[in-house]
Amino acid sequence: MTPPEIPMPTTNRRLRWLLALPKLGIVLLLAALLSLLWLLHRNEIEEERSALIKDVLWLEQNLRFHLASNEEQLEQLALEMGTLPDAERLFRLRASHMLRNTPEISQILWLTPQAMVVDALPTAHLPDEEIETFGPTAGRRAFDMARRLGKRVYSEPFFLEGNRAFIEVLIPVFQRRQLHGMLVAIYPLDTLLADQVPWWFTAKYKVELVDDNNTQYASKTNITGNGDQSYEIPFDPPGYGLRLRVTSYRTPDNSLQRLLVGAILVLGTGVFWSLWLVRKLMKKHNQAEEALRAEHAFRSAMEDSLTVGMRARNLEGRVIYVNPAFCRMTGFSRDELVDRVPPMPYWAPEHLAATYAMHDAVLAGAAPEDGFEITFVRKNGERFHALVYEAKLIDGNGQHTGWMASVLDITERKRAEELARQQQAQLQFTSRLVTMGEMASTLAHELNQPLAAIASYNTGCLNLINQGDNNLDNIKPALEKLGAQAQRAGKIIRRVHDFVRRSEPKRAPCALADVIDDCMGFIEPDARKQQIRIDTDIPALPDILADRVLLEQVLLNLIRNGMDAMNDTPPGERQLQISALCDGPEIRISVSDQGCGISPEIRDQLFTAFFTTKPAGMGIGLSICRSIIEFHRGRLWAEANHTTTDGHGTIFHFTLPLESS
Repeated sequence: MTPPEIPMPTTNRRLRWLLALPKLGIVLLLAALLSLLWLLHRNEIEEERSALIKDVLWLEQNLRFHLASNEEQLEQLALEMGTLPDAERLFRLRASHMLRNTPEISQILWLTPQAMVVDALPTAHLPDEEIETFGPTAGRRAFDMARRLGKRVYSEPFFLEGNRAFIEVLIPVFQRRQLHGMLVAIYPLDTLLADQVPWWFTAKYKVELVDDNNTQYASKTNITGNGDQSYEIPFDPPGYGLRLRVTSYRTPDNSLQRLLVGAILVLGTGVFWSLWLVRKLMKKHNQAEEALRAEHAFRSAMEDSLTVGMRARNLEGRVIYVNPAFCRMTGFSRDELVDRVPPMPYWAPEHLAATYAMHDAVLAGAAPEDGFEITFVRKNGERFHALVYEAKLIDGNGQHTGWMASVLDITERKRAEELARQQQAQLQFTSRLVTMGEMASTLAHELNQPLAAIASYNTGCLNLINQGDNNLDNIKPALEKLGAQAQRAGKIIRRVHDFVRRSEPKRAPCALADVIDDCMGFIEPDARKQQIRIDTDIPALPDILADRVLLEQVLLNLIRNGMDAMNDTPPGERQLQISALCDGPEIRISVSDQGCGISPEIRDQLFTAFFTTKPAGMGIGLSICRSIIEFHRGRLWAEANHTTTDGHGTIFHFTLPLESS
């Protein structure tokens, strides 16, 4: 029986609140710790960013200072060369002094107003032809601009000497306010960074000179890896889109931060562990009650939602449990059924002996595995059909304590199956009437021949008698032929009567050859009329268990379909073949024609009810044929007839099992 409801005590609500408070505290603690770590990280990033910007500005100012100092010296030299005598000696003296004191300058040139080289230091490392002649390059454009402006000009960066990047600074030399020449100082950019960027700077940062297209002209660093953040500032002079990019790297010495994070993790782990111990102790005494409540709720929901009747009996056959669906099915309440012993109130009195026998078989463990059908009676006296499945009832210790039955009300299903069977029988009978109606005119003509012969022989006998010829030898042959024709007519009438009479399907031993002969008797007149030759190839076969009339219906339907398919076939090629062979445990019968054939798309729908390819067809013939063959435990299918010369035609096969009577 269903256990009683267990009310939830107030201590459970208090326990839930007590468990919720530590959880809330842990959530707040985690939020505070995560916020603290995030703020520390943000503060560290901001400090690194600020230090990076300050260092970049310092480096940029330092580079500007050195370039400006070099510009002043070059401008002073250009002024003295334009005013003092012996300019060549002055150039070599002052240029060699600058090259010794400013290693970032690789070469100093003295050019004519036509951009031809007058002198250059150091002469051992003269630039290539492009610099010497100042052709259409970055140096030439800077030369023209310095000559027009009459003041210092920096060139665009360019690559020479193994893909090294250079820039030039050009200082005009004036004599009596006329352009007398041009001083050119060449800076290798990698040398500029190597000399002017201190070592401590490259221990923290990576310094690069790039342009707007992110082309790198020079770089300097003493560390490897991926940068953390970078800062760029325009590098002007020399300008022309050059930018000074500095990328910072994290310092590996962050032990204090790791110590702080480790302490926080240890603290959080300890708090969680403590909370888990408290939670485990508080919930131990409540787990059994919660499990019982959940099991009760689940069982109640399952019982209320089941539509299948459930009944449990102990090993003695006493009812110990019924669910609401079983009570609704039988009309008896739970109190009326529980603790009852056989006979049960829902057992049908007229089937009491059979029900007792099945009851004893279940208790003995011999219940059918696929269930059994039985008739029960409701409390109001109404009978219903039930499908019962019995299984062992095993308790929590693995002991067999009884039997659990699943009960299904199949009354409506049985009623539907019976109605479908009746409709199928009516449809088969209607199909036979339709088939006979289609052959009525031909059969009438066939029946008219023996009747006309009987009338003719009868008239001949009367004439002999009227003439006074009492010779029995003359009358006896006519009477014998008259009797044969009467038997022929009677056989035709009997065959039609047997075919169209309504009867229940009944399988009985019959000879397949006799069934085919009867079909030929029906169909031969129509075949002669349509100029169709029917050949049969039936070897000696054992008798089969079949309903003779239903089997004739299948053969007649397949033969008439084959004849209809040959309407457009030339008369000389209209041939229909009926064959049979014994194939292991079954007999296979084939009906092949030489008609128009069936396309693969239509072949899949041939046996669908009310599908037809004939203009006046009903679409039920092949569907009925398949149901008849399946009733005989056989198969029916169609395939293309590849034995014909043109590849047209269809073969219908069906099988019948060889069963002993």
